[in-house]
Amino acid sequence: MSTFTELGASAPIVRALARRGINAPFEIQSRVLRDALAGRDVLAKSKTGSGKTLAFGIPVVEKLDASMPRPAALVLVPTRELAVQVGDELTDIASARNLRVATVYGGVGIPKQVQRARKAHVLVATPGRLQDLLDRRLVSLGNISILVLDEADRMLDMGFQPQVDKIVALLPRKRQTMFFSATLDGRVGKLARDYTNDPARHEVVEDRPTIAAAHHRFVPVEQEDRVDRLVDLLSEERDLALVFVRTKHGADRLKKKLGRRGIDALALHGDKNQNQRQRALTSFERGHVDVLIATDVAARGLDLDDITHVVNFDPPYDHTDYVHRVGRTARAGRSGTGVTFVDSTQRHDVSVMAHKLDLGREFEAEGMKMNAPPRPRPKTNRGRSRRNRSRSGRR
Repeated sequence: MSTFTELGASAPIVRALARRGINAPFEIQSRVLRDALAGRDVLAKSKTGSGKTLAFGIPVVEKLDASMPRPAALVLVPTRELAVQVGDELTDIASARNLRVATVYGGVGIPKQVQRARKAHVLVATPGRLQDLLDRRLVSLGNISILVLDEADRMLDMGFQPQVDKIVALLPRKRQTMFFSATLDGRVGKLARDYTNDPARHEVVEDRPTIAAAHHRFVPVEQEDRVDRLVDLLSEERDLALVFVRTKHGADRLKKKLGRRGIDALALHGDKNQNQRQRALTSFERGHVDVLIATDVAARGLDLDDITHVVNFDPPYDHTDYVHRVGRTARAGRSGTGVTFVDSTQRHDVSVMAHKLDLGREFEAEGMKMNAPPRPRPKTNRGRSRRNRSRSGRR
């Protein structure tokens, strides 16, 4: 394993990392840093929690100079929470080279954000708010020399491609682009090819699509006893617990029900304003309240090492969402537990998901039976295939 110095990081950055207890690079950092520091475009496939922020943050900070016109680097992220976290992490190393970092996101007042953005060397922004500032001509991107798209797959999932396309069209064509995503296939792959030039491609691939250190449980429940089962689970020895629900109203209802049972919890969802969301995240991170109830979008980018339990109060929609959710635990070498409640109406769908994740043994451990995986469809003859393609084209 190479050191940060061997990978090309300067002494001030290495010292800044050491002050935070970061002395050895993660795999994605080891793969990306040399190419990124050499100025190459980069495509990186890496999950949340893998150390990717420093994989692009170190090259950004190393390649900028305090005397450059501002802003000189742009980092696009899908959510407000991720913008705050990325901004905080970059600030730690940027200060070692006298660089300023600013964050731009919706839900708060514009004037102070604009003032900070104009003075910043590195701008971390969500597409919607940045597009708003650009439309008002309050921020200029004419001096951007480095573009980073972080969690690009989620930006597409959340419908941000039109804004991202408009923003990228305003950037200088001569720039370095780094593209980080949990997948580089399909629409994301096309976007990556459109935005980059002869990129170096790096992938961190796990043997299993979930974090190996996590312990996975699938608990049979009925709708009427789910809250009681959750109370029992939260009463066990643990650190921080993140509870996922599907809807904003579900988060608020569950918070009230837990409160009536003596468990103090916070709810995090899209109806909260930015100050409320940030207070909730800070309180949760510091352990003042150790239960956070969240929807998928609201929890995107939540990156804390002390989450020991992720509870799917409502099961995820598919195996990809399961990975994103349970990936919030078992980080930084720690173990963690992912618990999924499964009522009788959900067992078929959840068993299919467990099969895709190679978690069949875990699904059956508490008495539920796996459904047989769907059989592959028989091949049709050539004439019928043509008819089906013709019908699809008319739709």
